[in-house]
Amino acid sequence: MTFVRVGGVPHHVEVTGSGPVCVLSAGLGLGWFDWDPVVPLLAPTRTVVRFDRPGLGLSGHARVAPTLRGEADRILQVLDAVGLGGQRATLAGHSLAGFHAEAFARRHPERTAGLVLVDSSVEEHPRVLLPRAPRVACTRACATVLCAAGVPRAVGPLLRRLLAPHPQAWVYGTSRVWRAALMEYATYGDVATELSALRRAFPLPAALPVTVLAAHAGGSRRWLTRQRRLAEGLAATFHVAEPSGHLVIRDRPADVAEAILTTGPR
Repeated sequence: MTFVRVGGVPHHVEVTGSGPVCVLSAGLGLGWFDWDPVVPLLAPTRTVVRFDRPGLGLSGHARVAPTLRGEADRILQVLDAVGLGGQRATLAGHSLAGFHAEAFARRHPERTAGLVLVDSSVEEHPRVLLPRAPRVACTRACATVLCAAGVPRAVGPLLRRLLAPHPQAWVYGTSRVWRAALMEYATYGDVATELSALRRAFPLPAALPVTVLAAHAGGSRRWLTRQRRLAEGLAATFHVAEPSGHLVIRDRPADVAEAILTTGPR
């Protein structure tokens, strides 16, 4: 376990294994431990980097509301801080972190060896209904009320265990994690809108290997259609992890590991 300071905030980072670098970034409100089933499948041949965004997992309190550029650059700063600044990395982003991973590849192509989007968020026509400043202020106020009422401690770990049991579920009983997760949710539209603009301004390198791995649990196929269109727009290889819920990194870890191993350097 390592802590590095990025933007004045202590970031919890786990570095495991050896070989070409891959970064595993978890979805909205999730933590480093959600990748636990995938890491042993990668560590024999990869240097696996996991980190918690501010407020989440074991990292320090978030100081500012998230932006796409900030999250993409955070990945770069974390890699530099743990001594991996001279190497290219394969980025694997789950759910919301798919936005972050793609933004990293577009903003820092010289540091990107491959891109894997694991049941990534998809927004074909992103928009926000309320201005960012009052939305952020309202979210902070709501989080303060919930935390003062003791809601995180009362229901946080239980809700997390219902999603996917894990010994580290206790972190969801802290106000720090609730505040960060609520803010990621409140700024989701902003991040999606930023990515739409980034796609127009910064194309992916033509030779960059990209894989889209979609989850499918046997329900509506509309989600698969959207994921397939995402893959087509990125000239990516498309695979389906089936059967799997959205938390495919726990439901189908072998599929996720295979996507990362076949997308990045051999």
